[in-house]
Amino acid sequence: MLKGQCHCGAVRYEMTPTTVHHTLCHCQDCRRATGAPAVSWGMVAKADLKVDGEPKIYASSEHGRRHFCSNCGTSLFYTNEVVFPGLIDVQTATLDDAGQIPLQGQIQLAESISWMGELDSLPKFDRYPGEEPEAP
Repeated sequence: MLKGQCHCGAVRYEMTPTTVHHTLCHCQDCRRATGAPAVSWGMVAKADLKVDGEPKIYASSEHGRRHFCSNCGTSLFYTNEVVFPGLIDVQTATLDDAGQIPLQGQIQLAESISWMGELDSLPKFDRYPGEEPEAP
């Protein structure tokens, strides 16, 4: 089982590493809910997710429900019983080791921020620019 949690640790979860899909979503709804330019989602059967703590749930659309920590605000899960009955999407960036599930694709590219396609041409830094590791 893979483990994850919200920022403050009030909501913890375990999920199976076997996902229906694991994608990076670029839709505006996900961006507004998280403040991130894209969100990684790993969909699993609800029975394959165990949650410790009580996430708050709100209706983000007619059928969509977003689950987040009411203490720190971390967005964690998404359900839509009309489109994905019996399934739950987990924001995989909240996993303790977010790289454990290979990403399978990108979705909702029609709504992506224009500069997302230019990331490879930008300078890259291992840490915040100007923060050099100290010599031993």
